[in-house]
This record gives sequence, C-alpha cells and structure tokens, in this order.
Amino acid sequence: MPSSGQSGKRGLPCFNDKTNNLEAYVKWFNRLCYLVATEICMPAKKKQRAQVIEFFIDVARECFNIGNFNSLMAIISGMNMSPVSRLKKTWAKVKTAKFFILEHQMDPTGNFCNYRTALRGAAHRSLTAHSSREKIVIPFFSLLIKDIYFLNEGCANRLPNGHVNFEKFLELAKQVGEFITWKQVECPFEQDPSITHYLYTAPIFSEDGKVTLQPS
Repeated sequence: MPSSGQSGKRGLPCFNDKTNNLEAYVKWFNRLCYLVATEICMPAKKKQRAQVIEFFIDVARECFNIGNFNSLMAIISGMNMSPVSRLKKTWAKVKTAKFFILEHQMDPTGNFCNYRTALRGAAHRSLTAHSSREKIVIPFFSLLIKDIYFLNEGCANRLPNGHVNFEKFLELAKQVGEFITWKQVECPFEQDPSITHYLYTAPIFSEDGKVTLQPS
C-alpha cells in the first residue's frame, strides 16, 4: 500500500492519512453532542435532569467566555437533540434565560451572523491579550472548513482579464493563518486525567438508542 503523500491507484495521491486530524475533530464534536444528550436523559427524576441541563448551560457559557465556540456549539446541539428537547416537564424546571442567550449567539440565521460577530470579538481580544486564557480562540470547526472550502471552490483563481485573483488568496491566507495562530496558543488549563478519561470513554446513546462504549 502506498504511504501518505505517495501515489495511489491511477496516479492519484493518497490522502487518507492527511484527513485524520479533520476526522478526529468531527468525531469529537459528535461525541460531545451525544454525551451531553445522554447525561441529561440518564437520570430518572425531572429535578436531577434539570440540574444536569443547568450544569451544561454553565459549561457552555464558560466555553463562550473563553472563546471555545466549537465545544459551545456541540453542547447546544446536544441539548437541542429531540430526546432532550421533548423533556418539556424537565425544561419547565430549568432557568433557561442563559441558555437562550447562548442559543442566540450560535443561531444559524444570516449565515451565523451572531457567531461571526462573537468570533471577531474573540479574535481581536486574542491579538491584544496578555494571558494565554485571553488568547484562546477555538472556532466552530465545521463552519470554518465550510467557509474555506467554498472560498477556494467558489472563487476563480484568475480574474476575467487573466490576472491572479489576489483577493481570494489573501482571504484564504488570512483564514488559514488565523487558525494556525489560534492552534499555537498554549492551553492554560491543567488537565484532569479522570475528566479526560470520562469524556473519551463514558458510554453514550446513539440516535437508535444503542449504547456506544467507545468514542465513535
């Protein structure tokens, strides 16, 4: 089998290994969604479920405050899954004001207008920050990839007059460059091995009600 970077069948390059990081990001996002929904639905009593919902609302708000928009969107998506959203009596016991504010920030209306405004604010804060905590910017990853894809595929490399489309490449360089800068920020939070183990190994329910014991 050809290794990464070598040619595969018909002379096409083999990119399988090069997409591992992208796939890991998507899998983590999906796992966090289902983990949130599972943890909310597990308790038998409405009061306990409401407490779990309020806990995740506080976690989501902290994600917003530090600029972790990817986990913020995953948590909100998990709380909006049908097994959770249909728990009407449970939601009646929840103080939902903070949740609605966060949901508004990640509203897809207007091509995620509110989120993009918040992201620009976090990016500006990161540029002027003095601490690692203030430098954190973790964009909503799926939307970032979508933006870069459509910018690359939707804009011609050359203008009708044959000149290079510098505006396109400058915008691509800006978006990729920002992401590289954000990626290099050192995490200021100490990892707790027990929490990390829980996040990656806790059983979660899938949409068909089956239990997944390992990250998928």
